[in-house]
Amino acid sequence: MNRSAVRELTFKLIYSLEIQREKDLQEQIELYIENNNITDKKAIEYIEDIIKGINLNVEEINKLIEKNLKADWQLERISKIDLSLLKLAIYEIKYKNIPYKVAINEVIELAKKYGEESSKKFINGVLASVIKEIGE
Repeated sequence: MNRSAVRELTFKLIYSLEIQREKDLQEQIELYIENNNITDKKAIEYIEDIIKGINLNVEEINKLIEKNLKADWQLERISKIDLSLLKLAIYEIKYKNIPYKVAINEVIELAKKYGEESSKKFINGVLASVIKEIGE
């Protein structure tokens, strides 16, 4: 399974968790892996790492997103799909040292597939601002 496919599966779980707000994160990860028949060890490690990492750093990630929104925007106004993609990209760039061009390109492709017409432009704008702030 290639990294883009694993990233897409990870995004879907992030999105699902945004909507559900279940308590037991590990149980949700295991159910998701089982329900999607994911058997590739590296894929499972990646998914668990990203989900747990975002969960651990969610306050800092949310603050980065909020600080880089236009003045009249708030976190609650962002679609759950766009928010999930922003969290994924920011976590990969800031905590996993994935080159920002790779992370942004990947989430923009996912935004084209799952987001609204304006998603790719919105996400690209927020991430460009975040990159300047964190000095990538």
